[in-house]
Amino acid sequence: MSIRNSDTKLLDTILDKMVETVDQSKDQIFSIAEQSRVDYETLMTELELVKSHIHFAIIEQEDLERKVKMARRRLSEVSKDFSVYSEEVVREAYEKAHELQMKLLVLRQNEKQLMERRNDLDRRLLSVNKTIERAEHLVSQTAVVLNYLTQDMKQFGQALEDARLKQAFGLRVMEAQEEERKRLSREIHDGPAQMMANVLMRSDLIEKLYRERNVEDAFKEIRDLKKMVRSALYEVRRIIYDLRPMALDDLGLIPTLKKYLATVSDYNRSKSAEPDIEFVNIGMDKRLPSKLEVALFRLIQESVQNALKHADASSIMVKLEIKRDQVLAVVKDNGKGFLVNEKKSGSFGIMGMKERVELLEGDITLHSKPGEGTAVLISVPVLEQTLN
Repeated sequence: MSIRNSDTKLLDTILDKMVETVDQSKDQIFSIAEQSRVDYETLMTELELVKSHIHFAIIEQEDLERKVKMARRRLSEVSKDFSVYSEEVVREAYEKAHELQMKLLVLRQNEKQLMERRNDLDRRLLSVNKTIERAEHLVSQTAVVLNYLTQDMKQFGQALEDARLKQAFGLRVMEAQEEERKRLSREIHDGPAQMMANVLMRSDLIEKLYRERNVEDAFKEIRDLKKMVRSALYEVRRIIYDLRPMALDDLGLIPTLKKYLATVSDYNRSKSAEPDIEFVNIGMDKRLPSKLEVALFRLIQESVQNALKHADASSIMVKLEIKRDQVLAVVKDNGKGFLVNEKKSGSFGIMGMKERVELLEGDITLHSKPGEGTAVLISVPVLEQTLN
């Protein structure tokens, strides 16, 4: 699957929009919760007032019921003996009882309405309280989503960017491998292959000289042929050394590094460049697992080549410290330096080093500033699995 730079930019745009939308939704939900709390307080105040009215209505109703009973008793009393009580007294008793009865009916109706209002307020309070709980739950959920979008998804975007860089790095590695194959093919064709062809031609010439001329001329050609074979052997060994130093398997990391750095120094000095390359071993002089020695050698080799090719360094120091369970390596130069956090297109050397160190479960740190040189610090554990 191809990962384009535009994909990561589009993902960032979508994430930003999602974060903005969720953040706005969170604010709106919070506003709903706050308004619901205000409504809850208002309803609670009204409910307390209604309950108070009901309380006084009950007291008033009890008092009025007592008065109604007394009025009925009075009416019953005056209605039994018209000879003692006049029509006017009977009429007043009747009107009094009727008035109190009507007041009682009105009071009971008012109490009924207050009860209904109280029940309605209880239902509304329950509903508002559930709304507040749901709003608070939604606020907490949107906070989780917002944190996920701003943290985990951003990390996913970074992971996607890293994947894109690793994809580009992988392609660059394949290109480098093809270029390396072409280079080796040219070197073998122009070097050892041509020399071997010349060896065949010179051997035919020696045979002809031996037959047609004197032995001295043949021996002279044999001596020249030996020089040519020696040169061809040197070229073959140089190519093999570039692929994998034989001394690394036979002698170990420290002697191989010493020989490599001395060879690099001599080679660059022959080109009128005079880099001062110093190697210091401050740890144990012991063999490491083969895979670890190869990896450390390549890491130091890459660091030194970067210092020579890109930093124009005139002084390079390589320090190595082998401990019982850890290996520390430092490559420091006085070159032109660079901004460590600045990403350059096509710059895969450092990425390759980081990939190699990660495979070893180690750490690599770069310290550099323009004009102040560069220091590469490598720390790799000597793990049990590396012994296999």
